[in-house]
Formats: sequence, structure tokens, C-alpha cells
Amino acid sequence: VRKHLLEYDDVMNKQRESVYRLRRQLLEGKIEYDAEDGDEKGEVVDTREYLIGLAEAMLEGAIERYAGPEVDEEERDYAALRTAVAEIYGLDPAALESIPLDTMNNDEMVDALWGPIIAKYEDKEKLVPVDILRKVERDIMLQLVDAQWKDHLYSLDHLKEGIGLRGYGQRDPLVEYKKESYALFQAMKDRIDEEMVRYLWRLTPGLSEDGQGGAPARRPSPEPPRRGWGAGAREFGLLQIVVHLLDGVRERPFAPRFQRRG
Repeated sequence: VRKHLLEYDDVMNKQRESVYRLRRQLLEGKIEYDAEDGDEKGEVVDTREYLIGLAEAMLEGAIERYAGPEVDEEERDYAALRTAVAEIYGLDPAALESIPLDTMNNDEMVDALWGPIIAKYEDKEKLVPVDILRKVERDIMLQLVDAQWKDHLYSLDHLKEGIGLRGYGQRDPLVEYKKESYALFQAMKDRIDEEMVRYLWRLTPGLSEDGQGGAPARRPSPEPPRRGWGAGAREFGLLQIVVHLLDGVRERPFAPRFQRRG
């Protein structure tokens, strides 16, 4: 029994190592992608590049889902694609109506939709000091990783409690546990990626006292900095960050994971 418990723990420890590695890299502001075949190390990017890569992958996934080559022509739903893109990135659906998606191939759709998506983030970057925005990005990413990892640990506990019953069906409980825990782990990673994009694309800089975007005058903080996505703004005493979330963001289905565009 002890041997089996150690084998179950080994599965969780490998997943923990992967999550803690991402967390450490986010803290350092340097995220390393998995190495491709033939390469010793993967590409290293900062938090902004990492976020942009996730956003591009989500766009490609949405296009594949609603209007990709594997979707029958009669079943391609361009209206649903526009709605999904607007919902993921917090865009005005009306702004996408003028894009003739039904006349484009996949690459053309990616290019046409990516324009307004990246423009929204770049407009925000013009209003916020770079060091503040990078810190807020990092803090939100870390909180999302932590929250999803905790939920994943609960799921593994529930899986472990019932996995022994698989033996009655002539199936190896450890093999079943490895297979199902891997599926849960991949689903957790998908949720982390999706929520990073959704939350950070909805990040809205507050206005300074004169009504202009940017940094109001520095003044002492009435309270000590706290850990969290708002801590960066308070620590520097520059601006207040507000995250607008639409109802039900967590419950909405997410697009499949795809490789980041090169």
C-alpha cells in the first residue's frame, strides 16, 4: 500500500514541479518555452511576450473551432466566431462586423482579427508606465496560477479517493490515475492560459485626478502594500488598476490549446 501511495504522490510531484517552474519564471519575468526537437533550450520571453503568445494561440484556437479547415463549409459559423473573439478579448462585437471573414482563409482571418485585438492592448500600454503594467501583469498571472493549482489539488484528491474502485473492473488503478490526472493537469493549464488572457485584456487603467490617463502625483499610501494584483499600483503610488470582468467568465468554454505562432 505504501508503495502505491508513493507512486501516486510521484505523479502529483511532477505536476507540482511544472507549476512551480512556471511560477518561478513569472516572478523572474523570464518564461522559457518547452524546447523544440533538436534544441537544448526553449525560447525565453518576458511576461508581455508570453501573454501575447497566449492571446495569439487563443485566437487561432477560436478560428479552428468555428471556421477551421476541418469544419464543414456549411457548418462554419462566422457570427459565433466574432462573438467568441469579442468575448475573449473584451472587444465591441460591432467593431468586428466589417471584417469579411467568410471570404478569408485561416491565416487571413488571424491577421484581420489580430489587428483590433493587439491594438486594444497597445492603447492601454500608452496610458500606463511600463514598469507598473509589467508588475500588475505578473501579479495577476501568479494569482491565477495559484488559484488554479489549488483547485487542481482538490480534483486530484477526489480522483485518488475513487480510483481504487477501478481494480474491480480489471483495470490498474495507478495507470488510470496517471491517465486521468494528466488530463486534469492539461485542462488546468488551459484554464490558466485562458484566464490570463481574459483578465489582462480587461485590465483598465484608472484615470488620474485631472481626468487624464496615466500616473497621478505620488503621495503616501494610507495602507501598507498587500500581496495581490493591486499591490504593484499601491507600492509605487502611481495609479489604480481596475479589472472589469464580465459575469460568468470562469464558466464560459475556452478554445483548444494551439502552439504559439512563430
